[in-house]
Amino acid sequence: MRLPEGVEAGVLEVLRSGMLAQGPKVAALEEAFAGLAGVDHAVAVNNGTTALVAAVEVLDLRPGDEVVTSPFTFVATLNAILEAGATVRFADIDVVDFCVSPGAVDAAVTDRTRVVMPVHLYGQVADMAALAALAERHGLAVIEDAAQAVGATFEGRGAGSFGLGCFSLYGTKNITTGEGGIITTGDEVLADRLRVLRNQGMRARYQYEMAGHNYRLTDLQAALALPQLAVYDEQVKRRKANAARLSEGLAGVGGLTLPVELPGRSHVWHQYTVLVGAEARVSRDELSAALAERGVGSGVYYPRVVFDYDCYRGHPRVIAGDFPVARRAAAECLSLPVHPYLSDADLDVVIESVRTVLGA
Repeated sequence: MRLPEGVEAGVLEVLRSGMLAQGPKVAALEEAFAGLAGVDHAVAVNNGTTALVAAVEVLDLRPGDEVVTSPFTFVATLNAILEAGATVRFADIDVVDFCVSPGAVDAAVTDRTRVVMPVHLYGQVADMAALAALAERHGLAVIEDAAQAVGATFEGRGAGSFGLGCFSLYGTKNITTGEGGIITTGDEVLADRLRVLRNQGMRARYQYEMAGHNYRLTDLQAALALPQLAVYDEQVKRRKANAARLSEGLAGVGGLTLPVELPGRSHVWHQYTVLVGAEARVSRDELSAALAERGVGSGVYYPRVVFDYDCYRGHPRVIAGDFPVARRAAAECLSLPVHPYLSDADLDVVIESVRTVLGA
């Protein structure tokens, strides 16, 4: 991750101010993030997982209440729901966008379901028109796991504007504070409760209103993000250009399914993820190893459905099931370099390497 000009000066400003904890830089970050998402409120927290935990907690779910989410996601999605005391039920994904299928979500809803939590995977927003309508029909709250989708849009609306939006500012994300998170909402009451919750349940010093947490972000961290937001549009343009170049260069490769930006959605290309099918010349793992030998990095995000680990098997609040599309994605997915610092020559190496290994 390369940080833009202005970061060092911002950090020094905080250090010299003596205000290292949550202060004016955090407030400025919240204002900028609310504008990016197109909502009235953004609440900064110390990481993306606590953003999800806090979002579930402020909805006051009761024991046995369920959250429907994706089985193809990073484990933080599952862990946060469990930490907040809810039960997790899953719905299969659509392979075209790697996000939960609205039809599968509809089928998964029970009389205990209280929340639908789509995951905007790899930088593209899920089908929020269908999911928002479904949530309204069933009387459900919406929490968007938008950890990878900073600045992405669906039909002109920002990720994080359809309910409670939860973003990660971890070191690998498009915008980073090293560790950090943001919760966005258009609901003034929920925003107020989130601000109290993150501050040990205090509205003012020693004025406790709820059992809370220390989820605060520091001004030092916020100072890292503000200059990145100032140049974020250009960074996303570069990611889009890189993704288009990869898709052009890899078109027609046998056994390789390329990602797409769906109509009405603006993809921010946190990852460029292909599927290496059974008909490909080599397997996904063989392709990844061969690329590494050629100096091309790649990553598998994610190698299993999220509950397919011993620590979740038999868990009373994890309702597993058979999700063939998610299992296919886990078996075939491979993310190729798409970050904004790639040169044209770098992209040519990626394309040539993939085509050579796959015999194209």
